[in-house]
Amino acid sequence: MSTVVMHNVVSVDGLIADADDQVGPLFDWYGNGTVDVGMGRVSQASADYLQQVLPEVGALVIGRHLFDTTDGWQGRPASGEHVVVVTHRPRPEGWHPDAPFHFVEGVAEAVAKARELAGERTVGVAAGEVGGQALALGLVDEVAMDVVPVVFGSGKRYFGSLDAQHLLEDPHVVIRGDRVLHLRYRVRRQSR
Repeated sequence: MSTVVMHNVVSVDGLIADADDQVGPLFDWYGNGTVDVGMGRVSQASADYLQQVLPEVGALVIGRHLFDTTDGWQGRPASGEHVVVVTHRPRPEGWHPDAPFHFVEGVAEAVAKARELAGERTVGVAAGEVGGQALALGLVDEVAMDVVPVVFGSGKRYFGSLDAQHLLEDPHVVIRGDRVLHLRYRVRRQSR
C-alpha cells in the first residue's frame, strides 16, 4: 500500500504563505545551486534528496485554492502522474480536458482516490487546510517539510486550522541544503 506524505515548503515559523497569500522567498532555494532538477538549480544535497523522493510520487492531493492559484500547473501535475483536487466545484469548463486531474468533494475521498491512482507509489498531500484535515483524519503516514530560513509572522499555516495535538517520531530524514533544511517525520500512531 502507498505511503501518504504531507509536504510543503515552510517558513521557520510554520507558514506556507504570507498574509497576502504570497510565498516570498520560500522557493528561492530552487535557484541558488548548481544542479538542475527540472524545476530549478539546487545544491547537490537538495538535488540528491529531490531525485530520490520525486520519482516515488504517484499522485498528489491538493485543495481548490492551490489549484486555482497555480491554474493546475496548466494540466501537468507538479509531481506524480495524477492530481486529486478537493473541491465543492466541478472541473473548470474546457480546462485541459485530458489532464490527469480528478475533482472530489472530501479529503478522505481524495486520499482514497489518490491511493488507488498511485498504486504502490507515494501519495503526496499538500500542506495547509487539506493537509491538516488529512492529518486529523489519521490519513497521513509522514510529514515532510522543506524549512526555509525566513519568518513571515503571519499567514497560511503549514497544518491549516488543525487544533489538536499529533505526535511525530524523531525525524528520519534531515538534509541540509543551501538555504533549506529537508525534514521528514513519521506520524506516531495512537493506540486505540
